[in-house]
Amino acid sequence: MRHCLSLICLSLAVPMAAAHAAASAVAAVAEDKAQALEQRVVEQAAPPAPTEKLTRSEAQAVDPSGQAPLDDSLTCLARTVYWEAKGADALDMRGVASVVLNRLGKEGFSDSICGVVKQGVHTRSCQFSWWCDGRPDQVEEPARYAVAREIARKALNQQLPDSTAGALFFHDRHVRPGWASAYERTAQTRHFLFYRPRT
Repeated sequence: MRHCLSLICLSLAVPMAAAHAAASAVAAVAEDKAQALEQRVVEQAAPPAPTEKLTRSEAQAVDPSGQAPLDDSLTCLARTVYWEAKGADALDMRGVASVVLNRLGKEGFSDSICGVVKQGVHTRSCQFSWWCDGRPDQVEEPARYAVAREIARKALNQQLPDSTAGALFFHDRHVRPGWASAYERTAQTRHFLFYRPRT
């Protein structure tokens, strides 16, 4: 009897291991594509060809439960959109994604999405408050994270227009940071105000 149960367990484990391996392979391809797409943004290259774009299924394979370390472009962007705007609407979320991409490669900012998101961590002057707030960074609301990841995917694919008009900064409407008056306001959404340096 024990022998039969062992065979049943083994017969179930083999397909599960194969499925996990397949999902890991898809995630690895997606992470490589996301990094290439990130580089296209830095270089201000033309939008990617259809075969270069992240597909929905590829994006879903990367950090599916919102628990992975923040070490790839898609996860860093999706988690930033989630934590900065998870209670907001899609326009607010798209605005956050635009700010991150607008910073890529600009003077004073990193040429990687994770670098942009984590900037200031060593000096406790984080650009994105969720990264330095001392709380866990794992996702709490899977449905909202799925929306954030889809927005991140489309942003990396250059499929979202920049509704912030090139903004590099933003803040919640309910706060009045001292730095805002030094910048030009470029856009506003239901929850956020967006800014760029004056020219």
